[in-house]
Amino acid sequence: MNRELQYMFVQCARVWIPDTEEVWKSAELTKDYKNGDPSLHLMLEDGKTIEHKLDPKTKNLPYLRNPDILVGENDLTALSYLHEPAVLHNLKVRFIDSKLIYTYCGIVLVAINPYETLPIYGTDIINAYSGQNMGDMDPHIFAVAEEAYKQMARDERNQSIIVSGESGAGKTVSAKYAMRYFATVSGSASEANVEEKVLASNPIMEAIGNAKTTRNDNSSRFGKYIEIGFDARYRIIGANMRTYLLEKSRVVFQADDERNYHIFYQLCASANLPEFKALKLSSANDFLYTRQGRSPVIAGVDDAKELCTTRNAFTLLGINESYQMGLFQVLAAILHLGNVEIKDRDSDSSLIPPNNRHLTAFCDLVGVTYQDMAQWLCHRKLKTATETYVKTLPRLQATNARDALSKHIYAKLFNWIVEHVNKALVTNVKQHSFIGVLDIYGFETFEINSFEQFCINYANEKLQQQFNMHVFKLEQEEYMKEQIPWTLIDFYDNQPCINLIEAKMGILDLLDEECKMPKGSDDSWAQKLYNTHLKTCSLFEKPRMSNRAFIIQHFADKVEYQCEGFLEKNKDTVNEEQINVLKASKFDLLVELFQDEEKATSPTGHVPGTGGRTRLSVKPDKGRDASSKEHKKTVGCQFRNSLQMLMDTLNATTPHYVRCIKPNDFKLAFSFDPKRAVQQLRACGVLETIRISAAGFPSRWTYQEFFSRYRVLMKQKDVLPDKKLTCKNVLEKLVQDQDKYQFGKTKIFFRAGQVAYLEKLRADKLRAACIRIQKTIRCWLARKKYLRKRSAAITIQRFTRGYQARCLAKFMRRTQAATIIQKYQRMYVERKRYRQKQAAALAMQTILRAYMARQKYQALLREHKAVIIQKHIRGWLARCWYKRCLLSIVYLQCCIRRMKARRELKKLKIEARSVEHFKKLNKGMENKIMQLQRKIDEQSKDNRSLNERLVGLESSYTVESERMRGELNRLRGAEEDAKNKANQLSSLLEELERLKKELSSTQKEKKTIEEWAQTYRDEMEKMVSELKNQNVSLKKDKDDLNKLIQEQSQQMTEKMARAIAEETQQLETDLNEERSRYQNLLSEHLRLEEKYDDLKEEMTSLNVSKPGHRRTDSTHSSNESEYTYNSEYAELEEGSRTTEDVTRGIDTSLTLKLQKRLTELEQEKQSLRNELENKEEQFQRARARDDAEFKKARGAELEYESLKRQELESENKKLRHDLAEMRQSLLGDAATGAGAPGSPAYKVLLDQLNASCEELEVRKEEVLILRSQLVSQKEAMHHKDEKETMTEPSVYAADVSKLKDADELKQAYVGLKDTNRLLEQQLQTQRRTYDSEVESLRGELQNVKEENNRQQQLLAQNLQLPPEARIEASLQHEITRLTNENLDLMEQLEKQDKTIRKLKKQLKVYSKRIGEMGAGQTEGQTSPGQMVDEPIHPVNIPRREKDFQGMLEYKKEDELKLVKNLILELKPRGVAVNLIPGLPAYILFMCLRHADYVNDDQKVRTLLTSVINSIKKILKKRGDDFETVSFWLANTCRFLHCLKQYSGDEAFMKHNSSRQNEHCLSNFDLAEYRQVISDLAIQIYQQLIKCMENILQPMIVSGMLEHETIQGVSGVKPTGLRKRTSSIADEGTYTLDSILRQLNAFHSTMCQHGTDPELIKQVVKQQFYIIGAVTLNNLLLRKDMCSWSKGMQIRYNVSQLEEWLRDKGLMTCGAKETLEPLIQAAQLLQVKKKTDEDAEAICSMCLALTTAQIVKVLNLYTPVNEFEERVSVAFIRTIQTRLRDRCESPQLLMDTKMIYPVTFPFNPSSLALETIQIPGSLNLGFLTRV
Repeated sequence: MNRELQYMFVQCARVWIPDTEEVWKSAELTKDYKNGDPSLHLMLEDGKTIEHKLDPKTKNLPYLRNPDILVGENDLTALSYLHEPAVLHNLKVRFIDSKLIYTYCGIVLVAINPYETLPIYGTDIINAYSGQNMGDMDPHIFAVAEEAYKQMARDERNQSIIVSGESGAGKTVSAKYAMRYFATVSGSASEANVEEKVLASNPIMEAIGNAKTTRNDNSSRFGKYIEIGFDARYRIIGANMRTYLLEKSRVVFQADDERNYHIFYQLCASANLPEFKALKLSSANDFLYTRQGRSPVIAGVDDAKELCTTRNAFTLLGINESYQMGLFQVLAAILHLGNVEIKDRDSDSSLIPPNNRHLTAFCDLVGVTYQDMAQWLCHRKLKTATETYVKTLPRLQATNARDALSKHIYAKLFNWIVEHVNKALVTNVKQHSFIGVLDIYGFETFEINSFEQFCINYANEKLQQQFNMHVFKLEQEEYMKEQIPWTLIDFYDNQPCINLIEAKMGILDLLDEECKMPKGSDDSWAQKLYNTHLKTCSLFEKPRMSNRAFIIQHFADKVEYQCEGFLEKNKDTVNEEQINVLKASKFDLLVELFQDEEKATSPTGHVPGTGGRTRLSVKPDKGRDASSKEHKKTVGCQFRNSLQMLMDTLNATTPHYVRCIKPNDFKLAFSFDPKRAVQQLRACGVLETIRISAAGFPSRWTYQEFFSRYRVLMKQKDVLPDKKLTCKNVLEKLVQDQDKYQFGKTKIFFRAGQVAYLEKLRADKLRAACIRIQKTIRCWLARKKYLRKRSAAITIQRFTRGYQARCLAKFMRRTQAATIIQKYQRMYVERKRYRQKQAAALAMQTILRAYMARQKYQALLREHKAVIIQKHIRGWLARCWYKRCLLSIVYLQCCIRRMKARRELKKLKIEARSVEHFKKLNKGMENKIMQLQRKIDEQSKDNRSLNERLVGLESSYTVESERMRGELNRLRGAEEDAKNKANQLSSLLEELERLKKELSSTQKEKKTIEEWAQTYRDEMEKMVSELKNQNVSLKKDKDDLNKLIQEQSQQMTEKMARAIAEETQQLETDLNEERSRYQNLLSEHLRLEEKYDDLKEEMTSLNVSKPGHRRTDSTHSSNESEYTYNSEYAELEEGSRTTEDVTRGIDTSLTLKLQKRLTELEQEKQSLRNELENKEEQFQRARARDDAEFKKARGAELEYESLKRQELESENKKLRHDLAEMRQSLLGDAATGAGAPGSPAYKVLLDQLNASCEELEVRKEEVLILRSQLVSQKEAMHHKDEKETMTEPSVYAADVSKLKDADELKQAYVGLKDTNRLLEQQLQTQRRTYDSEVESLRGELQNVKEENNRQQQLLAQNLQLPPEARIEASLQHEITRLTNENLDLMEQLEKQDKTIRKLKKQLKVYSKRIGEMGAGQTEGQTSPGQMVDEPIHPVNIPRREKDFQGMLEYKKEDELKLVKNLILELKPRGVAVNLIPGLPAYILFMCLRHADYVNDDQKVRTLLTSVINSIKKILKKRGDDFETVSFWLANTCRFLHCLKQYSGDEAFMKHNSSRQNEHCLSNFDLAEYRQVISDLAIQIYQQLIKCMENILQPMIVSGMLEHETIQGVSGVKPTGLRKRTSSIADEGTYTLDSILRQLNAFHSTMCQHGTDPELIKQVVKQQFYIIGAVTLNNLLLRKDMCSWSKGMQIRYNVSQLEEWLRDKGLMTCGAKETLEPLIQAAQLLQVKKKTDEDAEAICSMCLALTTAQIVKVLNLYTPVNEFEERVSVAFIRTIQTRLRDRCESPQLLMDTKMIYPVTFPFNPSSLALETIQIPGSLNLGFLTRV
C-alpha cells in the first residue's frame, strides 16, 4: 500500500459502499485503516455504525468520495475519483439540489428528463450560448449545438449530433431544441423561411410517428436522421430526413395504457368539424385500432388543438388543403377497416356480412368496390406453374390479412408524408455542409422482447461501437498532442456481439434463410440458432425453460428474445390481390401511394434519402435494373443496409453525443431513482467513457492553473521564474510515485485520485494556517478584552465614588429643604384654618340678612300685586257695562231708522203712482209738469239745506246724549262695583286665611329648597371641577387629534407626492416604451430596406445575365416622394414591373409577405405620424390663440405703419419730382454757359450727387429688408400663402427702387423714427397694462392660496368627525381641485410672461436696426449742391461689399458632386481632427438655406432626398466602422438642430442671436423633413450601438469575469474541464483595462466628432447596460463563476467602471443604475446564506434581480475552498417563499439586444453661419458664398 493511499484511508475519510436500495451509500471511517486489516469500521450518514468486510482475495478497498468542493461539477471527468458512485452522486446532486438537468461527461452531454417545463430554452438563452466555447458555459443542449455549428464553420467538416436514450428520456425534445438552435442562430439564406419549415416538420412527424407508451406520453416509434443543410455563409438552405424502422404493429395493436399514433386521436377529437363529416368518424372508443390500450386521452393534451397545429405545419410545408383532406381520408379509412368484422363460415373459411357499415365507409373513402374488397379480405390467390387457385381463409388468417393491409397502407402513407416533407425542405441552392441530428431509440429490454427490440438493440450496438472508437480516438489525440507516453487502454469492444447478429451465418442471416424456406417457422429457426451459436459464441445463450427463445449478451445487459413472430415480421407479407384492388382505386392519392409498388425500397417504413441530396456513403448506389428485386428484401436485410449507410454517414462526420436519462418510471418531476439511472448510465456508455478516462490520466491542469491553485504548498525558495519547472519540482516532492502524473507540453496529467490527494494536502496546509491565524487573533482578542475590562473597572470605580459624593451632598440639601418646607407648611395650614372660619361667619351673616330682605320684599310684592289685580278687575267690569249699553243704543237707533225709511218709501211709491197716472191722463200737461219739476227742485234744495241743519242739530244732540249716557253708565257701574265688592269681601277674607297657610308651607318648602340648593351647589362645584378636568383632557385630546390630523395631512401630502411621482414615472415609462416601439419599427424598416437593396442587387445581377431591356437608376425620378423610403418603394414597383421574367424565380409567398409587412409598417408609421400631427395641430391651435392675442396688440401698430408708409411714398414721389426739376434747371444753366463743365462748383455738385446716389442704393437695400420683415409679419397675421410671402416684398422693392434722392431717404428715415417712437410708446403702454394684469393675477393667486389654506383648515377640522373614509376622499378631491386651479393660474401667468418677453425681443430688434440706420444716415448727409462745369457722363460707380448672409449657392448639376465630396468620399478622421465639428452639417444647411431663399421647392426636395440617401448609403457601406457611424450620427444631429434652430419657430429661437434670427428659413416649413431626419438619426444611433456592441462583446466576459483583476483572490478551482482543444480560439485575453481603453476610445471619438453631450450620455448608458447584461447572463450560466471570490472581483471591476464614469463626468447619465443587477448579484455571492435573517436581508437587497435570477445564483453558488459552505436547499426554498408575491417577469436572462429609446434634445449652436470657412481639402470650390 503506497503512502498516498494510507494517507487517504484515515479517520473521517468518506467512502462509498454498495447498497441494495440506493445502489451506493456514503459512509465515514471511524478508525484509521492499516495495511492488512480485514475490515473497515464505518458510520453511515444516519449515525449507524457497521463493519465492512473486505474481499479476502482481492483486498479491494471501497471507493473514496470526492471532496465536497468537487461535488456538483459541470463535467463528470473533472471529478478526482472517477467511478460509478461518484458519477451517480454528482448527477443526483445537480438534478435534485441544483435543478440542473444537463451535465458533461467528457464529450457526452448527459440530459436527465425533468418531467417539467423549464424556462431555459428561450431566445435569450440561445443568444447567450451563441459564439461561446463548449466548456465556458454551463452544460446545455445549446452548447452542443453551438459546438457543432462552430466546428462546421471552422473545420469545414460535416457534423452529427447523436441523441439516444430510453423511451421517455427526452430524445425527441432534445433533438427538437437542437434544430431550433440552428434555425435561430443561422437564419436562412433565402426568404423562404426554411428554418420555420424545418421546425414545422416536428409536429407532423410527431403526429404520424409518435404515440403514448407506458414510459412516455410522446414516444417516438421510429428513428430519424435529419440533415440540416447550410450554404457557404452557413445559413440554413434546406433539410432532409431519413427514417428507420417504423413500428407498424402499433397501428393494429396497443398494450394496456398505451395509444395508437397521435394522428388517429386528433382526427377523432375533431370529427365534429364540417370538413370532416364525410369521414364518418366518431369517438376514439368506437374504433378497434384506437381503443385497445383503454387510454384514449393524455392528461394536459388537447388532441383537437394538436390537429390544428399539424394542419398548419402541413400548410407551411406546401401540402395544400386537398392533399391534407386526402391524407385524413386514408387515415379514417384505416380506422374503418379495423372495425370490419370477419365471421366464421366454417373452420376453413370466413365471410364478411353483407352491407357492413365500416367496410362500406372504407370503400367509399378509398374509392374501391365493396364486392372486390369483401372478396379478397376473406380469400387469397395461389399460383402454381400451370394454374391459379383461389383459396378461402379462416377467420384468424383473414383478420391477420386485414391488419397487415392496414399496416401496409399506413406505412405507405408515412413514406409519402416523409417524401413530401423532404421535397418541401429541399432547395436549389448548392449545399456547402450539413449538420445531422440523429434521434434514435435507445437500448430496450422488456418482459417480452420481439423482433422490434432486436433491431433496436442491434442499432444501439453499432452506435456504441462507433462511440467507443471515437472516445478512444480523442483520448489518443490528446496524449499525442501533449507528447504523453501512450499506453494501450483496454476498453470494451462489442464487435463480437455485432458479428453474432450481422455476420455470415449470424442471426439475421439465418432468419433470412428461414424466411426463404417453404415451410419455415419460428421453431425451426430457433433450433438453427441453437445448433449454430450455442456452443461457438459465449454471447449467445439458451433459456433453461424455453425452446422458442434465445439470450444475447449486449454491451448494456442480457436480453431474452421470444422467437414467436420473428419470421412474419421479417417477411412483412401483404395479400397481393388486396394491393391490386387498392391500385384500381378512383382515389388519386391512394393510387399515388401504390404507384411505385414495384420500385418501393422500404415496405417496412424505411425511406432512403430523397430530395436529390448528395450524401457520404461507402457503398455506391444501385442502378434501376436492380430495383425489381429490391422489394423482395426482408425487413432485417433492409434495416441492416440502412443502418450501415447511417454508420458510414456518421463516420464521415464529427459526432457529438447527447445521452438522455429517464430519472424514474412514474414521470414525477425532479424525482431520481438511482437504480434506473445506473441501469441507463451503463447502457448508454457514460460509465464506459468514465472508465476509459479513469484508465489514463483523467485530471488535466495547465501549468498556470496548477501554480495558482497549489501555490500554498510551495515555499518561497521553490518559486522559480519558470512556472513549468516550479510545478515539476513541487510535484516530485509531493507525489513520490512518478507514474501518478505526466508532464505535457502545456498541461500536467494526473491519474485518478491524485487531485483529491493534492486537495487534501492543500486543505491541511490551509487548515494549519487557519489555526495559526485563529490562535493569533484569539490572543489579540483576549488581550483586547482584558484591557477593555481593566479600563471599564477603573471607570466604574471613578463613577461610583463620584456617585457617593453626590448622594451625600444631595442628602444634606434635602434635609435643609425639608425644614424650610415644614415651616412654610405649618404657617399655611393655620392661615387656611383662620380664613375658613372667617369665610363661614361672613357667609352666615350674608345668608341671614338676605333672607330677611327677601321676606320684606315678598310682602311688598304681594301688596302691589293685589292692587294691580283690583285695578284690572274693576276696569273689566266697567268695559262690560259700557259695551252692553252701546249695543242697546245702536239697536234702538236701527229700529227707529228702519221705521222712518219704510214710511218714506211708502210715500215715494204713492207719489210715483200718482205722477204716472197723471201722465197717462193728461198728456198735454207736460209743461206744467216741468214747472212743477223745477219747483220741486227748488224745494229739494231747500230741503237739503234744512236737512243739513237738522243733521247738525242731530249730531250735537247725539254727542250730548252720548255724554249723558256715559255718565249714567259710570254711575251704574260704580253702584254695581260697590255691590260686588261687598259680596267679595267675605271671599277675600277666606282667601287671605288660605294664603297665610300656604305661606307657612311655602316657608317650610323654601327651607327645604335652600338645603337642596346647598347640596346642589356642592354637587355643581364638584361637577364643574370634573368638567374642567374633562375639558383639560379634551383639550389634550384635541391637541393630539390636531397633531394626528397634521400627520395625516402630511402623510396624505406625501402620499399624493408619491402618487404624482409614480404617475410621472409611469408616464415616462409609457413614453419610453412608445419611443422604443417606434424606434424598433424604424429598425425593422431599415432591415427591410436592406433586404430590399439585396433583392434589387440580386435582380440586377440576374438582369445583367439575361438580354433585354433594363431600367437603370437614371430612369427613376427622385421627385416621386419627399421621403426616401417612398422613392425606394416606387423604384421597387417599377423594377418589379419591368423584370417580370427575373422575379419569377423569387418566392411569391416571400414577396407577398414582404409587401404585407411593408404595408403594416407603413400603416403603423402613418398612424404614429397622424398621432404626431394631431398633437402638433393641438399645439398649433394653442399657438394660434396666443398669436390672436398678440395680433390684437399689434393690429393698431401695423395699421399705423401702413398709413405712414403711404404718406412716405407720396412724399417720396414729390421729392422725386423736385429732384427732376432741379436736374432740368441744372442742365439749363449748363447750356447757357453759366458754369463751365470744369468749374469747381460743377465738380462739387457732381461729387455730392454721386455720394448721395451711392448712399441711396445702400439705404434702399436696408429699407427693402426692413419692409420685407414688416410685410412678412403682416402677412403672418392674415395667414397668407407662401407665394404671397415671396411676391409682396418684390412689390415693395419696386416702389423702393424709385427713391433717387437723399432728402427723400431722410424723410423716410424720419417717418420711420416717428413710427418706431409710436410703436415704442404703444409697447410701453401695453407693457404697463401687462404689468398691471400680472399684479392682479398675482393678487388673485394669493387670494386663491389663502382660500386654499382656509379650506384646508376646515377640512382638517372636519377630519375629526367620522366616517374617516369619506373625509379622506373629500380631502383628496379638494386638494386635487385646488392643485389644478393653481396649475391653471401658473400656466396663464407663464403665457403672459412669454408674451412680454416676445415684445421685449421685438423692441430690441427694432431699436438696433433704427440705431444702425441713424448712424448710416449721419454719414450719408451731404452739403448743399454747387454748380458744375462739365456735362454728366456715364460713370462706373463701385458698390460696397455686402455682408455674408450665411448661404452657399450651387447649381443643380453640381448636386451629385456636392453629395459625393461631402458625404460619400469624406474621411471622418481628417474632418474630426482638422476642422470644426459638424462642418458637413453646416455646409449642407447653408446650401439648403439658399434653396429656401430663392424659393426653389424642387431644389430643397432633391437636396434633402440626396443627403438622406447618401448617408444611408455610406452607413450601409461602412456600417461596421465605429468612427464613420459616430461621425455621421453627430452630423445628422447637428443638421437636425440647424433645421430646428433656423426654422423660425419661437420655441427654438430662444438662444439665438439677432444675426442668427435673420438667417431663419423664410419660405418652407420643413417640419416633416425634420421628422424624417430624426428617424434617420435613430437608425444611425441603433447602428452605432450595434457596432459598439460587436466591438465590446468579445471583451466583456473575459474582462469582467474571467480575468483576475485582483491577483490571488480567486484561486483556480480544481476543475479539470474537458474543454476540447478545437473549441478554444487562439485569441488574446482581454482584461478590464481593455474594456476601459475601448470605452475611452469610444468617448474620445464621439467628443472629437462634436456629438451632443446628452447623446453621449445615452450612448454610455447603453454601453454600460450591455456590459452589465452580458456579464450577468454569463454569470447565471456559469457555475464555475458563482463563488465568493468571484463576487469580490466583480465588485472591484464595477468600481473601476464607476471611477471611469466619474473621470468623464458621466455619473448622472444613468449608466451606474444599469449595473445595479450585476452589483446585487456580486453582493449575493458574498453575503451570508444560512439563517432566516440572511434570507430577509437578501430579499431586501436584491431588488433589481428577479426571483429566477436570485434562485439561479444560489443554486449555482460553488465553494472554491473547503472552508466555504454550499447553500442549503431549505434556504433556497425560504427565499422562494419570501419572493413568491413579487410581480415580475419569469425571464432568467437579461435582454442583451434591448436598446434604450433615444432622444435628441435640442442643442442650438452659437456658431454664426457667416463666419464658416470652407477648406479647400473638401473640393467644394463650386459653392459660392452669398
